[in-house]
Amino acid sequence: MIALLERFKAAANGAEDVPLGKAKLEELTMAEADADFEYAREALPTALERSLTGVERVTKIVRAMKSFAHPGADQLAPTDLKNLIESTVMVATNEWRYVAEVDLNVDANLPPVPCVAGELNQVVLNLIVNASHAISDVVGSSGEKGRITVSASSDETHAEIRVADSGTGIPENARAKVFEPFFTTKEVGKGTGQGLSMAYNCIVKRHRGTISFETELGSGTTFIIRLPLVAGSQIRSGAPL
Repeated sequence: MIALLERFKAAANGAEDVPLGKAKLEELTMAEADADFEYAREALPTALERSLTGVERVTKIVRAMKSFAHPGADQLAPTDLKNLIESTVMVATNEWRYVAEVDLNVDANLPPVPCVAGELNQVVLNLIVNASHAISDVVGSSGEKGRITVSASSDETHAEIRVADSGTGIPENARAKVFEPFFTTKEVGKGTGQGLSMAYNCIVKRHRGTISFETELGSGTTFIIRLPLVAGSQIRSGAPL
């Protein structure tokens, strides 16, 4: 396009002294065709728009990863739960993007929640990864997608986070064991059985909250985290869980 523009500028400058002849006009017409000008004129705006959208997406990913990797304090501290959840969902994109659509339903008026942000990040991440795996077991390589819904709200005493999936559901004989260390229903090499055990220790022992689930075979599972809005004892993250 720049080369074509230069040729037109040169022709325009020359035409100040000598009018453009037929041969010169034909030459410029051929140059325009060689540059595929009509296609470029239609395609470039879309290409630039997509490039800007891509840059914006990369910016969000980098911000999310910085927030996830450097959560700040290692003690219970008032935390923006909305930003924490959005960042974690973004970081987990590569786990869910091929098997699920993700719906975020986070109350914009959530009060700051006292928590250790880095540890809560990890809990939410584990739940999203588990949800993705459960949905993957349903959709397989069909190209279809399930749905993960991450929501957060609060009442007078607690903030509540829900991570729901349209996966396989938890078998009845496994439900009493899901928070036990090293217990997993995943195939060998896909799960360590540590994620939900760590989540339980973090939420119940560190944050004095609760974690539970609702599940139905063939329909999916919802994990429910409840965190007190008033911090209890502020335990340093270096202490054993």
